[in-house]
Amino acid sequence: MAPSPALRCCKRALNWVPVLFINLVVGWSYYAYVVELCVYTILNNAERISYLVVFHIAFAMFIWAYWKTIWSTPASPSKAFGLPRQEKELYEREERAEAQQEILKKVARSLPVYTRTAGGAIRYCNYCQVIKPDRCHHCSTCEMCVLKMDHHCPWVNNCVGFSNYKYFVLFLAYASLYCAVICATVVRYFIKFWTKQLDDTHAKFHILFLFFVAALFFISIVSLLTYHLWLVGKNRTTIEAFRAPVFTNGPDKNGFSLGFGRNVAEVFGDQAEYWMLPVFSSLGDGHSFVTRLVHLDPEQANSVLQQNGKSPVDGEANPCVLGNNGQHTEDDSKEKTDGGQIVSVTMESEP
Repeated sequence: MAPSPALRCCKRALNWVPVLFINLVVGWSYYAYVVELCVYTILNNAERISYLVVFHIAFAMFIWAYWKTIWSTPASPSKAFGLPRQEKELYEREERAEAQQEILKKVARSLPVYTRTAGGAIRYCNYCQVIKPDRCHHCSTCEMCVLKMDHHCPWVNNCVGFSNYKYFVLFLAYASLYCAVICATVVRYFIKFWTKQLDDTHAKFHILFLFFVAALFFISIVSLLTYHLWLVGKNRTTIEAFRAPVFTNGPDKNGFSLGFGRNVAEVFGDQAEYWMLPVFSSLGDGHSFVTRLVHLDPEQANSVLQQNGKSPVDGEANPCVLGNNGQHTEDDSKEKTDGGQIVSVTMESEP
């Protein structure tokens, strides 16, 4: 039974509580640093101005990335992944799972979909009524399918996926920088207040508490940032790190890995000047992803080689195939031969 509109409204309101908490903490930290530290505690004008300049740069980048993560609408599958009217009616009338799968397989032949469920079936969302693109998952909180879904983050009250993953990583990076700036500049006055080198003032509580809070947040955020940078380097989502995507020939946790450089470019783009800015520069459309070669039988291998303009006897093949338009790349290829015949040249990707 679906929840009532009033209950859903209350749930959505409660989802903003973590965001409100973070904004209150950030707002207080701004007041404590700018007013209590820079205005009331620091007496040297040169020191005060330099601190304020560095602090506001870190603060501006942090807020920019944070709110871009919050307000970026999660990307969802296009209409091309929905069932055509006739197939949809057949699917809804059919009660046998095997027959439903045949319908889905027929439609999926024209789509860049290479991943399957754990049981080998076409991934279909009954809520959104779409065939799930690779790496797409349904979020029960957002009540929608999200392209390249990483996770639903309560601290931004949004799904982190294809449309805002870069913003999320930058949010973690600039949050770490923000906390580091506070710790590095406040520690001197923290020690003075702690050792009573400075007289007790109304700023003492704010300075002491500001350092503790910034240090605590820095440790927790840096650990999360390190994990996500590792995921970027491996070209995995959080979901894929815990559950390897399944392809037609089995699960493969490295199905989308194209080498460190290409993996980073998929998230941050191929123009370095945009990497550190919270502007969208990720590669692709979120519906299909560059896939690396995996094991095929010899006949399939020869077929792939011929499609790529290579003869089987050449012993060469472009090692990566783009799932949606057939472009190629040469990063991270693995080609095995046995008696002169290529035995491993296939495409793979992750859910």
